[in-house]
Amino acid sequence: MFGWMRHSRGWRRDLVAVSLGALATAALPPVHAVPVLLLAVPGLLALLAPTQSSRTALRIGFWFGFGHHMFGLYWITEAVLIEAERFWWLVPIAVPAIAAVVALFIAVAAAITVRFAPGLPRVLALAGAWGATDLARQFVATGFPWNPWGSAWAIPGEMGVLMLQPASLIGVHGLTIATVLIAGAASLGARGIVAGAAGLLLWVGLGFGLLGRTAGPAPGISILIVQGNVPQGQKWDQAFAAAAVRRYLALTRAGIDRAGGTGSVVLWPETAFYPFLLEREPAARAEIYAASAGPALIGGMRVNPSGQPLNSMMAVDGPGPITRAYDKWHLVPFGEYSPFWMPLPVMLGMGNGFAAGAGPATLHIPGVPPVGVLICYEAIFSGEVVDRADRPAWLANGTNDAWFGNSSGPRQHLAAAQMRAVEEGLPLFRAANTGISAAFDAYGRMLGHLPLNVRDSLLVKLPGALPSGWFARFGLAIPAILAALCLALAALTQHRTRLGIIFGLFFKQNQPTR
Repeated sequence: MFGWMRHSRGWRRDLVAVSLGALATAALPPVHAVPVLLLAVPGLLALLAPTQSSRTALRIGFWFGFGHHMFGLYWITEAVLIEAERFWWLVPIAVPAIAAVVALFIAVAAAITVRFAPGLPRVLALAGAWGATDLARQFVATGFPWNPWGSAWAIPGEMGVLMLQPASLIGVHGLTIATVLIAGAASLGARGIVAGAAGLLLWVGLGFGLLGRTAGPAPGISILIVQGNVPQGQKWDQAFAAAAVRRYLALTRAGIDRAGGTGSVVLWPETAFYPFLLEREPAARAEIYAASAGPALIGGMRVNPSGQPLNSMMAVDGPGPITRAYDKWHLVPFGEYSPFWMPLPVMLGMGNGFAAGAGPATLHIPGVPPVGVLICYEAIFSGEVVDRADRPAWLANGTNDAWFGNSSGPRQHLAAAQMRAVEEGLPLFRAANTGISAAFDAYGRMLGHLPLNVRDSLLVKLPGALPSGWFARFGLAIPAILAALCLALAALTQHRTRLGIIFGLFFKQNQPTR
């Protein structure tokens, strides 16, 4: 079925590659049409089949990646449109430019792949190279590991929970490698299809086994997630911002009243208290503490000793000064800082951006189980969300997805947060300004949610954590080893094929004559 692709050349081949990449986007949240990868991955291998030229492979991989990310990241335009008066010129440029940069990683994976023989060696090489370049994408050029193919399995419902469980062993990048292997096996004919089906069955069986793990006891408290639904364009207006804080206070009081008044921890989203400085507002802290009837985690801005602003989540555990806070360290380029190596006259939002925090941290708040905090964008960074020397009992994710409207962006972001819960074996509670707010247990099961563009609160009991799995202990070393193993197996199978040909020729030439 893919034979005609092997013979395409020039712009026709580029067009096929772009189309296959765009098709693969349907596998990702919120569509989750995972079977399209059975066409996209063998199609990519078919385009690569006739060549051993790295230059040609780079071109094919680039166009595949460009089509994939153009469609997968279209929602970034929503953020630019919020400030269209300032950055109207960026509207037609932003998504193609980002897609082109991220496509380079797929181009490199394709170039590595063609160094191996067609057939099984190339399938193994593509899986290993794709996993390795996805890992690189997490660190190179500020890091942008959005939409790894492993997230395609975050399907709503029990089937998705089942398919995500191996992430506790190998992480989302490991799931990506397995996904490429299974989809790529379809290019090997009937035997490959049988092997891919067997791999998928093994995956399901492993998922069932991991679902049988026993979580620790529930701490006996509830988390009140508050979703104020404040439009992004109004957050910078100080007069409206004061009204937004009052809205959050009212929602908190109503939620606590429904909870019976005690035994809850309140969670507000990223920058819910903004642009004011909560550390300098004792009256506001006292009012938040009174409304919460206990401790609260509040998203807002604070200032470091050098006078630089920080994007923070602050613990209000009494009417006094704030003594516990977490500062965001994975900042959004051109939204929260400008990379020094790519100076552009672009900074979406107010001011000149934020300073970076110190890294993953666990907050110890009196009366609250130790909590690891993630702010917005940080939830997409697999293996970089927990202080492994001080493992928390749960994760709190404050975010503001109002930038991205009613697009696939907030839904993809939600899937990333769900994946972090499974990887770390920890419950995760997510407060999003305009939604989607949600609570997940340590298996990634959704315990409740608030949809987009509603103003409400959600009360959910905090469940227990799971024992640390392989990924929670060893992190990104696991998928890195898997990627290296795939490449080593590709080399081994290629070597064996060549040895077999040489041995066969030698054996033929030395047959005794009759």
